[in-house]
Amino acid sequence: MIRLGGYGVPVTSDDPDEIARAHVAFGYRAAYCPKVAPGDHERIAAIARAFAAQDVVIAEVPAWRGLLSPDPVARKAARDYVKGQLAIADEVGARCCATYIGSLHPGSETAPHPLSLSADGFEACVEAARDVVDAVKPKRARFALEMMQWLLPDSPEVYLDLIRAVDRPGFAAHLDPVNVVTSPRAYYDTTTLLRHCFDLLGPFIVSCHAKDILNRPEAALHLDEVPPGQGVLDYATYLQLLDDRDIPLMLEHLEAEQYPAARDYVKSVGGGLGIDM
Repeated sequence: MIRLGGYGVPVTSDDPDEIARAHVAFGYRAAYCPKVAPGDHERIAAIARAFAAQDVVIAEVPAWRGLLSPDPVARKAARDYVKGQLAIADEVGARCCATYIGSLHPGSETAPHPLSLSADGFEACVEAARDVVDAVKPKRARFALEMMQWLLPDSPEVYLDLIRAVDRPGFAAHLDPVNVVTSPRAYYDTTTLLRHCFDLLGPFIVSCHAKDILNRPEAALHLDEVPPGQGVLDYATYLQLLDDRDIPLMLEHLEAEQYPAARDYVKSVGGGLGIDM
């Protein structure tokens, strides 16, 4: 079985029970955590109860703040926010709190910068991950970074090195294979790429993202995110590698009206393989 989840659930209520039921009605078995503030213990407990009652796993508490800003004030604010999100994840029983590491480019959380991929950038990643994990000391959730094309970790090899360097049980791996399709060779052989990611990171992966990638005939190399089924990602292999690993698979980055078709595509591939989703 694979627990598919994502955004796109048609619910306007802020009530955790209604949100959880809406996920089930939409065909999801996993969810992004509903909005809640750190320290709001009553609502966090209500969310945990509501989703557990519907057998919907909370896969991720999103953070999405860069942790490496050269500006100490901005860096502290971002880290404080991510630490709060990780605390929520641990309290609500989510699989992880996910973010990107961020850029060393002054004035931008995500802009490309040569230092971001340097040895100094790697050490900065290690320091930031340890800072977040050591401050929260999560017991159930894990802190995870999303691989990015121009930010570390930018490959499964680098991610494994980072896990070993951080050396904290509270730090784990997040997998979005589309984000590591960075060359035509990888684009035309996502089967090998997927298997390589799971060979290296499989024991550490706590949550995965579901989207797709398409090479446009434009100069220079132009790779676009597209909904699942509209690109070349080998979803049959992806789902086979996920099956029985108890790792949620989460749809993202779509317009609201695109989620039903994306959900149905992923489920149809799983159904053809005999995988319950």
